Amino acid sequence: MTPEERRAFVRAHRTAVFGYARANDGPAMSVVYYAMDESDTILVSTLADRGKAKAVERHQEVSLCVLDEKWPITYLQVYCHATVDPDPEAAGDLAMRIAGVMTGRPVDESVRPLVIEGARKEGRVVLRLRPYATFETPPLHVYEETDLPLLVRATSASLPWDATTV
Repeated sequence: MTPEERRAFVRAHRTAVFGYARANDGPAMSVVYYAMDESDTILVSTLADRGKAKAVERHQEVSLCVLDEKWPITYLQVYCHATVDPDPEAAGDLAMRIAGVMTGRPVDESVRPLVIEGARKEGRVVLRLRPYATFETPPLHVYEETDLPLLVRATSASLPWDATTV
């Protein structure tokens, strides 16, 4: 994928698996909805008291496995530098955007006060994820027995988010 194709893939989808280092035990993963802003920052809404926000405070490197929701499933792994934005106004604005992502259409502005108040009451924060690298492997699928000989995978590697070649 080119940098433009990677950005388009992330912008065109809405769900991802958010991966982060836990304080104890192994890595954690959580399915999230997300939005992407004009500067290629991926935005995730969560509660300040949840594991994702606490993990980002401890360790700023996270991963996001962006999922295509259609079968056969494809994905793009994105590695990001993350920060927690505690601004309640930003959290409310993102809650509106995420509601639109979830419904597949912009949410009517008449519900903004209700959504922003809900985000404030829940103690929502914005996780700002700035991509720095990606990992991709073209998907291979079996539709029938004759596809089995085609299932030969090559080794993949991480490459910079803006890399034009592998």
